[in-house]
Amino acid sequence: MLSFIKSPKRYVFKVYTLRALVLTFCAVLLVSAGFVGLGGDASEVMLLANSRKIPIYCVDKSEKVVAFTFDAAYGGEQTERLMEVLQAHGVPATFFLVGFWVDKYPELTKKLHDNGFEIGSHSNMHSHMSKMSSVDISNDLSLSVQKIEKITGKKVDLFRAPYGEYDNKLIAEAEKLGLNTIQWSVDSIDWKGISADEMTSRVVSRIHEGAIVLYHNNSDHVLEALPKIIQLLKTRGYTFTTVGNLIYRENYRIDATGKQIKNT
Repeated sequence: MLSFIKSPKRYVFKVYTLRALVLTFCAVLLVSAGFVGLGGDASEVMLLANSRKIPIYCVDKSEKVVAFTFDAAYGGEQTERLMEVLQAHGVPATFFLVGFWVDKYPELTKKLHDNGFEIGSHSNMHSHMSKMSSVDISNDLSLSVQKIEKITGKKVDLFRAPYGEYDNKLIAEAEKLGLNTIQWSVDSIDWKGISADEMTSRVVSRIHEGAIVLYHNNSDHVLEALPKIIQLLKTRGYTFTTVGNLIYRENYRIDATGKQIKNT
């Protein structure tokens, strides 16, 4: 039995010993479950660990380019004004729409498309999709895509998981439908109701080349914060693009942090 002791060095040794025991136990479980053969080695165990699918959180870029994204699930009152603000500052953006939002706001969906904004799926029902079966996931995503494409006439190839929750199954089903699963590397946390100044400080301090920034179309203070954020980023030499233009479509890899990297 492990016990708490006062010596820092002995405590560190005990922690590392416990970690080694845990890793060994996990490896034994993998062997007994048939995931790793009795002749397998550590590299095979690592291969299994690295088989986890990861969405795109950001893109490896040398130039100062970023993509603003807006999730739309509840409410549409600010959406037209949001389009006006973005257009006034020459900022393209990507909107991830939930199917039931499209049902409720078909005219706004069309306006987003007609005004040149990119549209991706944010699922059909905004459910916890990692808890759904593969069939239900496929049906949900297919329906959301059909709703958007029926209004816009343009193919949808981007998807953002509700709540940012994902697993291998969800990403695999999205891939089967030709959808790239997109997360974010900078969270404005506008959904928490923070002030415009707090939102501005948060986004600007965390921005980086190839960043994907998360906002929500109907959040408090986003309309007030956006002009400030855009202006500050422009003074720092940043330009703006859509997610579709930011990401690589072929010959790439995604590292453990979710950064999409072009293969050389």
